[in-house]
Order: sequence, then structure tokens, then C-alpha cells
Amino acid sequence: MKIYTRTGDTGDTGLAGGGRTEKDSPTMHAVGSVDELNAALGLLLASEIPLEIEKVLKQVQSRLFDLGAVLAARPDYDPGVDLPESEIIWLENQIDNLDRELPALRQFILPGGHPCAAQMHMARAICRRAEREVVTLHRNNKPKFNTALVYLNRLSDYLFVAARTINVKQAMEETPWLGAAANDGKAAE
Repeated sequence: MKIYTRTGDTGDTGLAGGGRTEKDSPTMHAVGSVDELNAALGLLLASEIPLEIEKVLKQVQSRLFDLGAVLAARPDYDPGVDLPESEIIWLENQIDNLDRELPALRQFILPGGHPCAAQMHMARAICRRAEREVVTLHRNNKPKFNTALVYLNRLSDYLFVAARTINVKQAMEETPWLGAAANDGKAAE
């Protein structure tokens, strides 16, 4: 397979099932954010993260590739891959497994801590953007994205508890959000 085709040199790209769309269309914004999320997870997998999180992220990467194929398909075309509801249930189980080992969350926390936890928070933020972009597609009469919306929502939750898990395992304290009320609205000195 050749890497370059020259067919997208004028700002449009092909859709699975035929047809073309602008590279800055809502469809391609969603595809791009899912791809960016997958790359962020790849960066995490190149780091030293707990094995139970590594296993989950590897499976998630494949599901994100499936999701990208679904998003990049013409609305009336079946790309032959799906994001089954069983993947959502599996992800919920992974969230519960990590969350039961964490201290109760009593206030908002700021992203950060261990470098891998900070990267996980970055991936979570990218996931939230991808979710917002899929919401746009969903609103534009593409109901086939119901499962994708739920999956991305759960995935961002998983990435949040995974970041917390890494901080706990690395004995890094979480930084609570203090809000303006904590310092009477004065800037930190």
C-alpha cells in the first residue's frame, strides 16, 4: 500500500464506501480527534504504566481504530466493523476494578502528578474533545453513533481513574482544586 495518493492535495479526503468530504468537515474533525487520542494512548503505552492499565489501553487502541473506521464511512455504508455494547460494559468493569482501590474523591482534583498520570489526563481531555465532535455528528442525523458516544464518555472516565491509579501507585499526592473562594479571589503569590 502506497502512503501517499495525491488525491487529498486539494483539501478533501475519501470516505469508506465512496465519496469525498472536506478535510475540515465535522466528520474529519471527529476522525482526527479519535486518531489523536489513539496516538496519546500509544505514548502512554511507551511509558512504564501498571500492567492492568497497559492491557486495557491496548484493547482500547484497537476499538478506537474501529471507531475511526465507522466515523470515516459514508452514512449509508457499513464499514464491516462495529463498537458493540459489550465493549462499554467491559470498560465499566475496568473502571470499577480500578476505582474500588482508590481513596474516595471528595473534591475536584487538578490534572498532574506523576508524568504518566499527567499524560493520562491529557488523553482524557482529548477523549472529551472527540466525544464533543461525535455529538456534532450524532446531531446531524447519524444515529449509528449512539454506542460511540457512550463508549467515549466511559473511556474518559476510565482515563480519569487510571490517572488517579498511577498517582496512588507512585505515591504522588493529588492536587485539589481550591477555587477562588480558597484564596479570597487573590492571585497566588
